[in-house]
Amino acid sequence: MRVAVTGASGFVGGAVCRALTATGATVHAYGRRLQPPDGHLDGAPYRPWDITTGPLPDPPGVDAVVHCAGSVTDWGPAEALFATNHTGTRNVRDTWPSARFVHISTASVYDPYRPQVMARESEAPVGRYLNAYGASKAAAERAALTHENAVILRPHAVYGPGDTTLLPRVLSSVRGRYLPAVGTGHQHISLTSITNLAAACLAALTSPLGTYNITDAEPITLDEALRAILKERNINARPIYLPQAPAKALATAIEGTFLLTNRPNPPRLTRYALSHLAVERTLDITNARTYLPYHPTPTDFTGAANW
Repeated sequence: MRVAVTGASGFVGGAVCRALTATGATVHAYGRRLQPPDGHLDGAPYRPWDITTGPLPDPPGVDAVVHCAGSVTDWGPAEALFATNHTGTRNVRDTWPSARFVHISTASVYDPYRPQVMARESEAPVGRYLNAYGASKAAAERAALTHENAVILRPHAVYGPGDTTLLPRVLSSVRGRYLPAVGTGHQHISLTSITNLAAACLAALTSPLGTYNITDAEPITLDEALRAILKERNINARPIYLPQAPAKALATAIEGTFLLTNRPNPPRLTRYALSHLAVERTLDITNARTYLPYHPTPTDFTGAANW
């Protein structure tokens, strides 16, 4: 099989390339960086492509494209986020109008203003979002679904070797012997290992068309996840939990300050981050198990000391 992968120089795209080359597929890798690190693509040929500039002028013939490229920041100008996530998706879609189109979306397309309790795919997208990231990813989904051969995958909180978002954010929050968090710690969350997501991408190449939630085998509590990460990293700290209401008020105030002062770096605490950790965020993966088919492994942070 011939497969194009966008975002190949990044965390998810690189893992998908490596999984594909291991099956013997012919992989065409694309990314915004001039060159990915050695070994990142497991030998797949690489070509720089800024997907915001338009469709690829001379695309190779492929059977499928796995669209991993996108901006994952929860803080940034709406124009830039929509350019990458929405316009970029349209350009990738138009580059390969007939190939199988596997689009990597996100659980951020669900309603951020209320908990998700084993949410089904039909519950998103919605009409309101906390930030431009969620709104731009929802717009990207709608664009992807206009492709005649589209499969949408919605992971939540992807982690694993090479993780540039979840693990660094947790570790940067440690203060001495404490890891401040919000809620009770008993709220359940669905996480997605990069291994499970890559396996879902491969299964989606030949699956029925549609939208699928992609997570680990079962949800875990936030407290279990945080303690497992701290243990694997050999950090002598423990989670402490703050009430949601004052934390949300503080996050709102911090965001306002950052906007008023036009600070270039994102705040450590945002309403978006709280929305994904302070209340239950679990996804139903019945459709993925049934139709991809998808056989996920449990959440496991073993080896996180080396990520």
